[in-house]
Amino acid sequence: MWKRGDGAPYFTVRARLWWAEMTVEPGRIIGAVLAVILGYLVLAPVYAVVSNALRLTRMDAVRARAAPGDLTFAYLDRVLFSGVSRDIFWTPLFNTLTVAVFATALAVVFGLTLAALVTSTDIAGRRFLSFLLIIPYMLPSQAMATAWMTLFKNRRIGGAPGMLEAMGFSPPDWLAYGPIPIVICLALSYFPFAFLLFSNAMNKIDTQLEEAAVVLGASAGTVWRRILFPLLIPTTMSVLLLTGARTLGTFATPYVLGSPVRYTVISTSLYSSLRSGASGVAAVLAIFLALFGIILLLMDLYMVRNWQRFVTVGGKGGRREAAPLGWTRGPATLLAWGFFFIAACCPLLIMALSTFMRTPGVFTLENFNLDYWLGTDKLPGVFTSPEILSSLFNSLAISGSAAVLCGTLGMMIGYAVVKLQGHWLSGYLRQVSFLPYLMPGMAFAAAFLSLFAVRRGPIPALYGSISLLVLVMVVTYLPYASRSGIAAMMQVGREPEEAGMVLGAGFVQRIAKILAPLQKTALVTAIILPFISGMKELSLVIMLVTPGTELLTTQSLRFLDYGFTQLANATILIIGLVVMVLVLALQRLTRSNLASGLGG
Repeated sequence: MWKRGDGAPYFTVRARLWWAEMTVEPGRIIGAVLAVILGYLVLAPVYAVVSNALRLTRMDAVRARAAPGDLTFAYLDRVLFSGVSRDIFWTPLFNTLTVAVFATALAVVFGLTLAALVTSTDIAGRRFLSFLLIIPYMLPSQAMATAWMTLFKNRRIGGAPGMLEAMGFSPPDWLAYGPIPIVICLALSYFPFAFLLFSNAMNKIDTQLEEAAVVLGASAGTVWRRILFPLLIPTTMSVLLLTGARTLGTFATPYVLGSPVRYTVISTSLYSSLRSGASGVAAVLAIFLALFGIILLLMDLYMVRNWQRFVTVGGKGGRREAAPLGWTRGPATLLAWGFFFIAACCPLLIMALSTFMRTPGVFTLENFNLDYWLGTDKLPGVFTSPEILSSLFNSLAISGSAAVLCGTLGMMIGYAVVKLQGHWLSGYLRQVSFLPYLMPGMAFAAAFLSLFAVRRGPIPALYGSISLLVLVMVVTYLPYASRSGIAAMMQVGREPEEAGMVLGAGFVQRIAKILAPLQKTALVTAIILPFISGMKELSLVIMLVTPGTELLTTQSLRFLDYGFTQLANATILIIGLVVMVLVLALQRLTRSNLASGLGG
């Protein structure tokens, strides 16, 4: 055996040196372990969905007299060129693009207008509006659609009538279902996202530019037209692309408001394909859905990188002062508060009222009761329904577990990325942990379903288990947690940890005694934000839940399918209440303001 001069085997010495290096710099071990974990949880699902799109399933192989797993382009041909491709792909694609374009445009207009009023004018109550206008952002994606259905539902579908129908009005189909209500509901659901980004951008614009223009005699309109709007072009492009990517992959609103008139988008077509057992077709649709999202987000990255050369934010600008509106202050205030009432108060009020009415739309005292909350002899209520109580427990347990794992994993990624700067592992972890952000939730759920539907080596089949829901939430929300972890770790120098090493503290002690206290706020944020997202998630989990793993969001959709609109509304109200309490707790704990960019 090859030995050194002191008689020790060479490979033993190298192993000891390697272990000593790893002990001093544990970021290498953490980075290597995380690289394997992320490779399996992020890259493997993407490979699995591509494989499903190009290989025959067992049933299709029997029909084609081929072997399961043989290479095939039949699914691609069926989606793009067959006699049913128009119903499966082309019509849903046209509907998806139509809805996305109009909903995004409305959301951007709403968000920019309200951001300008709240950040730059003296409208009444603007400090309160900065938080109140993001309430729709905290509600589940189906909340707006469910409220719309509660109000405008007509005789086309069964179940309890809508409020207007019960009051003697008969809303036409085009107003109750289809593209128009879908566009309106999506715009009202996503405008807070635009509002957050625009508000954050406007608060960072150097006020010296506006002050100089005013000194030179420019009017308020000229300042906006010649200075502020050009400076907001990069943010506007980001809002357009990111909001468009969100609307492309949305599922709940098109499903609730489009199904009664068979108005399908790609996400609902994907869901229908999976429910009918056409996993190959679903895989092809998931790939196209992911490609659209990736293209839009890559365009956003390109725009941001190329517009950075036009940055005009200086370091001496003062705090943005509210511009007096004069006689227009009253109408502007009414506009802003009216929008809050329509986008936030009305949906919540409609859903809440429906849960207290025995007969929808009848506003008499004897018609109001607590039957839908407390239950009756024939129908269990919210507080006595085993389905709702079980779904509540599952939502809290699954979202909580996923949030803790996601936050911890994000901080570990941040530690490894910062400690290994310049190493290929650092770039790999940074890029792979961001990859789930490029894929719409429905497409990523399809990828996880493809990977974990059957046993693969030592990994058992996880479909139907809580573990699968926890895993898919962890991976999907990892981009937010990892970016938070990287940003937090970059603010901590090497000196505190090196001081602990000099004093003889091991790695675990350094983490527990030094880094953990320093990163407590960042860790809390990295845990609570995924928990909030998990509580109101639907697109990601709708294909993965089973009767034993229903969440509040999926249970509310089941109630809608069965015609129990009041129970669906009560379930959504519970989700909204939990999320809003958590957001307020997060703001109080971290001394931050969601309207200042936390949720952006």
